Order: sequence, then C-alpha cells, then structure tokens
Amino acid sequence: MVFGQKLRALRILKNLTQEELGERTDLTKGYISQLENDQASPTVETLQDILTVLGVSLAEFFQEGTATTPVLFNGAQQVTHEDEALGYQLTWLITDSNEREMEPVLLTIAPGGRFKPFDPSPAETFAYVVRGKVRLAFGEELVTASVHESLYFSAKSPHQLLNPFQKPVTLLLVATESYL
Repeated sequence: MVFGQKLRALRILKNLTQEELGERTDLTKGYISQLENDQASPTVETLQDILTVLGVSLAEFFQEGTATTPVLFNGAQQVTHEDEALGYQLTWLITDSNEREMEPVLLTIAPGGRFKPFDPSPAETFAYVVRGKVRLAFGEELVTASVHESLYFSAKSPHQLLNPFQKPVTLLLVATESYL
C-alpha cells in the first residue's frame, strides 16, 4: 500500500478527521491532506508525532500485518493540545481512544476559560474534579462540582464545561462516542 493511502486508512480506522489529527499534532488539515495524497513527505519527527497520535510505532506502520492492541499506556505516549483562545489544555491518556468506546483525557481549564461547547449527542460523559472547581452548563441548568466530586451525564442537551473561578481546574474526563 502507498504511504498516503496507508496513513489515510489508519486515520479513518482511528475514527479521526484530518482536522482532528491536525489538531492533535499541531499540523494543518491541509498538510495532513497533502501527506495522504502523497503530495508531501513528512520528516521522521513529524511522522513519529502523527503515528503516536494514531497509536502505532514506526515499525508497526511500515510492517505488513496486524499489531496487538496495547493494554498499558505511559506518559511518553500522551498527546496534548492547548487552546489558548478558550483557555484549556487537553491531554489524551491513551493513543487509540478514538477507536474505543471510552475516551479518557485530562482537561485543565484556566481561570475564566472554558472547554469547547457540545451539541446534543448520544454520548455519555463522566468528569472527576482532580483540582479546583468547574461549572457545567447543561441546557438551562448550571451545576458546580468541586475537588473530589464527579459529574455524570448523558449529552441530551447542549453543554459546556466552564471555569468562572479564580484558580485552574483539572478534570479526569471520560466520554463515550467521539465526544472530544
């Protein structure tokens, strides 16, 4: 299989759009498209970053056949995305979360910041407050959770996590579907 085709197939298998893969690797959607269409060649470092997000090693990517699904994930495999405009940092705790039923992440929201808003969906979300306080805007309802408290909800209404407080908040967030 040609490099670009293999990269596209792996991205689709991991249930990521070009934009999502670009977001997680700090690359543009256009550059991901160029790679998938064999119009550009990545550096080894860039390819390693892409494959880390996709949950495969360089050897696995270039090897024919199937690889085993990992059970243990370490910090070196984690990928972080920071959105300075909204004031949050998101760290994916496992590399292949998009092809699993749950997507565990660490979410830190700066004082006055907010996580991106979500439309209603069939997803379910669990959030455990590791540090600070967070406010959930769920439809017309506002709920505040403090350290060592949890939120659990079906995403039947528009919702957004907010930090109107003076200190950062860190959450362990686990969602079903392709929520994040």
